[in-house]
Amino acid sequence: MRDTLTEILLGLRLEGVEYGRCLLRAPWAVATSAQPAALFLFVAQGGCWLRTETTEWTYLNAGDAVLFPRGASYVMASSQDVPAVDKATLARRPVSENIYLVNSESKESDIEPDVLFCGAMHFNLDPLHPLIAIMPDMMRASDLAKRDPSVPALLEAMEREISLDRIGAWGILARLADVLAATIIRAWIECACSDSSGWIAAVRCPQLGKVLVAIHTQPERDWSVAELADVMGASRSSFNDKFSRMLGVTPAKYVARVKMFQARQWIARDNMRIAVAANRLGYDSEASFSRAFKRIIGHPPSEAREAETV
Repeated sequence: MRDTLTEILLGLRLEGVEYGRCLLRAPWAVATSAQPAALFLFVAQGGCWLRTETTEWTYLNAGDAVLFPRGASYVMASSQDVPAVDKATLARRPVSENIYLVNSESKESDIEPDVLFCGAMHFNLDPLHPLIAIMPDMMRASDLAKRDPSVPALLEAMEREISLDRIGAWGILARLADVLAATIIRAWIECACSDSSGWIAAVRCPQLGKVLVAIHTQPERDWSVAELADVMGASRSSFNDKFSRMLGVTPAKYVARVKMFQARQWIARDNMRIAVAANRLGYDSEASFSRAFKRIIGHPPSEAREAETV
């Protein structure tokens, strides 16, 4: 049987919102604002300095890739002393529906550009999902490449597509970026997240892992503590104690959170009516569902669609 962590990862999907190939000639500096989508950066040629609100300047070489799972703001530059301009103000040339090209002007036309591939993508999981919430703000592929051989292989494939500039290369690059982002997350979970407590530890636990898979794969079900204890194969008291100790929250509260995560996805992404989401999740009325949604998410479900912007 598949391990429970694999079951959770099988549910993780990424959907590209937009991708851009940026040819920037020194001196240059670009700032990217924080946003709901995950952000992806790949250095194809040259190199650049990178800084976030929580990290110091670090240099990225050609072949380096960085994932910002929660869309943290960052600045990239050819030199640390160059004033940054907002990335949104750069002139873009659309290539296809969700792919664009940025080609900066330079008085020195013979300067070789730094070539960067930037992307914005949505997880199919809610931003408050435990897997997303515990990820670091920035995940660098080179930090994980030595432990996961698939990471450098994907980076090399991206470099080849950019350097050869073949027909359809941009579309392939977008798909490779999606795969690489998911691979970075998997490598981080397998190699860099070794905490003996918390959500990852619970997922890895043979008994609790089955419970978490059941909750996340069947959010519509009206799970009771007794039913979840049966999934674990334990008494209600021992299950409740172990779950609360490892997850830091009672089973009932955890189930309620997962339901609201799913509801926000339905309402914001799938444009589902609030009454339909409430009924599907087993609530007796739209009013009781709305109260639970606001208590857990922080705003009423009517605002969910407005918050889902890039």
